[in-house]
Amino acid sequence: MSLQAVAWGISVAGWIMSPIISKLLDKVLSYCKSNKAETLRHLLTDVLPRLTLTLEAAEAMDHSKLFEEMVRVLKSAFYDMEDILDELEYICHKQQLDAQKKSDKKKKGKNNVGVEAGPSNQDSIIEAILTLPGALNRDLKDSMCKIEVVLHKAQSIIPLAELVEKSKKREISGKYVFAKDSNSSAPKVKVTGRDADRGRIAQMLRDTEDDVDPGSSDSKCFSAIGIYGISGSGKTTLAQYVCKYEENQKYFDLVIWIHVSQNYNTRDILKEMFEAASTDKQACPDYSSLDVLEKELEKKLNGKRFLLVLDDIWCDEDGNQQKLENLLSPLNCGKKGSKILATSRNKDAFSDLGPGVAVSRNIFPISDLDGDVFLELFMYYALDITNTDDSELMELECIGAKIAPKLKGSPLAARMVGGQLRKKQNNVDFWRMALDRDLLNETAGAVWWSYQQLDEQVRRCFSYCSIFPRRHSLDRDRLVKLWVAEGFIQTANPEEDLEVVGQHYFDELLATSFMQPGEAKYYGGKLWYLIHDLMYDLAEKVAANDCFKIESGLRRQVPRDVRYLFVANGEMATEEIFELKNLRTLIIHESANEVFLQNVFKKLRKLRVLSVKYTYKKIWGRILFKMPAVGHLKHLRHLDLRLPPNSKLILPITLTKLYHLQVLNLKSYSELEFPPEMDVGKLSNLRHMSMAHHGMTFPNIGRLTSLKTLECFRVSIGHGCDIKQLRGLNNLQGHLAIADVSNVKSKNEALEADLAAKTRLTELKLIWNDRYDGMTSPAVEAEVLEGLCPPRGLKSLEINEYRGLGYPSWMVGVQNGGPEYLNRLLLSKCYQLGPAPELFECFIHLRELTIWRSCWEHFPDNVKDLKWLKSLTIEICLNLKSLPELPRSLEIFTMVDCERGFTESCNQVDHPNWQKLQHVKSCLVYHSDDL
Repeated sequence: MSLQAVAWGISVAGWIMSPIISKLLDKVLSYCKSNKAETLRHLLTDVLPRLTLTLEAAEAMDHSKLFEEMVRVLKSAFYDMEDILDELEYICHKQQLDAQKKSDKKKKGKNNVGVEAGPSNQDSIIEAILTLPGALNRDLKDSMCKIEVVLHKAQSIIPLAELVEKSKKREISGKYVFAKDSNSSAPKVKVTGRDADRGRIAQMLRDTEDDVDPGSSDSKCFSAIGIYGISGSGKTTLAQYVCKYEENQKYFDLVIWIHVSQNYNTRDILKEMFEAASTDKQACPDYSSLDVLEKELEKKLNGKRFLLVLDDIWCDEDGNQQKLENLLSPLNCGKKGSKILATSRNKDAFSDLGPGVAVSRNIFPISDLDGDVFLELFMYYALDITNTDDSELMELECIGAKIAPKLKGSPLAARMVGGQLRKKQNNVDFWRMALDRDLLNETAGAVWWSYQQLDEQVRRCFSYCSIFPRRHSLDRDRLVKLWVAEGFIQTANPEEDLEVVGQHYFDELLATSFMQPGEAKYYGGKLWYLIHDLMYDLAEKVAANDCFKIESGLRRQVPRDVRYLFVANGEMATEEIFELKNLRTLIIHESANEVFLQNVFKKLRKLRVLSVKYTYKKIWGRILFKMPAVGHLKHLRHLDLRLPPNSKLILPITLTKLYHLQVLNLKSYSELEFPPEMDVGKLSNLRHMSMAHHGMTFPNIGRLTSLKTLECFRVSIGHGCDIKQLRGLNNLQGHLAIADVSNVKSKNEALEADLAAKTRLTELKLIWNDRYDGMTSPAVEAEVLEGLCPPRGLKSLEINEYRGLGYPSWMVGVQNGGPEYLNRLLLSKCYQLGPAPELFECFIHLRELTIWRSCWEHFPDNVKDLKWLKSLTIEICLNLKSLPELPRSLEIFTMVDCERGFTESCNQVDHPNWQKLQHVKSCLVYHSDDL
């Protein structure tokens, strides 16, 4: 019996009986006549569960061919019903809007005044009449007929496949009655028993016997070390262990981590190398050609001894391509003694690095862990002794000692099985059942067993991840939003936030190692995640034809019943995509074009997620982007467009017909245009809106009371764009920038924003804009800042181009209602603000302080008392002549373009300013003219 067969049965069975489908069927039956509803209810409550148990039983998988077509039709019918009910909700929303519009007209006529923008229609007491239009009614009947036919057929086929023993049936059905999972949190990944391996590799990295001098005819400054072994054996973990060790040792000037995988893109890999080799970790620009990118990377590596880790390289199926060897060509300008550490499942893959790069004595298999060491590792993941009764601890340890040998020394299996046992460490019966499972005798079986323990909603979210390429960097927040948009997140409590539930799903996948943390170092410090290859294989199997990828190096026909599609490069997209009428997700990773997008709007009308990235093209003038047909996408919930920076985006008024829209991301354009009559208040389901930072603000945004993300709000004098639009947006969270604060004319007007009530905001940026210099007096600006008091939980505050004469009371008084635990403060172009000791008495928890273009002549003496301060940046502060005594906690000091004599004194040995910097780990002091 294959893993694929078992995974297919479990996936289908769980999907059929999931709360998502149950909720859908309950809704559908409410539209059926009573006699038809009774017939269908019998089929759904009797035949459907029997079909589920049959599919779920492992022994029945030999008969899976009997059910494949049946399940395909059944899933198609469920999907169709979902679309029909979705369209019905769309019609109901439109009816509500029409009713609200009539009501507003009556009020306006009666009072003869304009109606103030208030809450959106989702808060309206007007109830639309729920009716099922004729066309939708016929479609719904067709779908129900399909389900009825399939279930009648299932009644005759199930007896042919019910060959399992009763005890097995009890075990399978009993899976759902175990005690609720404990709240034990997942432990961090542990490295055990690898110190000797790390020491051996570290010695090899310093061995110069195989190095070639850059001046020789071979012109390679590096050699390679290779580690190979089966998936899940710990190769990547060992490489990471070595990587962190070498970063601390400082033997190499650069340590670069790259995950390669089977179908890599050379440009993407080189861009990652560029970013990792940049001391400021800058994003790699979109260079016009690969040659230019290689030249720029060579500049970054020139004369530096580097360690490049290439994780998961594969054998080149076409030996003539020499892809890996060509990928390494920009590295030849490094310093002699540079090294490559590579991991692979196949020993032969290392020869693809090029002749003489990886000699045989430097290639070795990953060693097996000692039995006692492996048991220690397994029990570390399986048991949280702080949450376990002493009476049960000994028994659990005894059972664990018997389970560990079944896992064949696989660290991955230890993490996965241990993670599931940890969730139920107060349930000894569950541990005994796990011991009796033969499937644990191999890593693949352990993966399947762990998958089986997940709730169906979590399984569906996990399988959706197979839409992305192998080892793709996953952003937790974005992924959760995609799950919500696709309807995978369900809760019985209507008050519960679906995104919070989705984050719990994600955390469960993380705790059980279906997800694992990636390296945050080269991605702006933001955490990202990936899926291990074995789990990714499982995700692909259980998703079957629902998910599909079009990638370089993979040429397969797109299944007609695919629902979720990822296209690595828009140039690979063909006309056949427009035949996928039931497509729900379309993600084009890069190189899309406008003509293609217009056809998407017109032909793929069941899309719920559309994410498109355009590649920057160097042309004169601006590129115009229009999308007049976007209003056809009635089911759309997630719209993400990343345009070239030299583009002008023209939004149609039909955008406001996307009543289901939850996420609107429009990024990178240089100019935005939309009709003045556009009313975004109609988008009452909108939760997240992210626009280019210089973009205009839509009028009457205050009606979107469910909005959680609004990256930038630009204040203007026009109707519906004043700062009081923020008053009711108390669900805002994360980052908020308020631009053109110069258009706020009084403290009372500023108080209308009610920023203090937005308790989930963590970052606030206030920008006055020096273009309006002179339009408001410094006294008025001071009053306005006083009225913009942020919530007490704020972590980061930036104030830009403020010309008031003093600080607001909430910045200089602990008892005045300002942020209590501010970590980051930036003051930029605040020319009239002087140094205030009270500032550092109020914000005693600062970790990062930046003063930019300031008139400060000195720092307050009490800056030394900021015991949590880690980073201090001073830029273009020409009046400063000396440094204060700096806190001992300071780790990073940066000073740029200050007065030249002051700059030189900080670099002059034994000067008082130089002496004050000697305890700081990282100092960067320079003048741009000297570069």
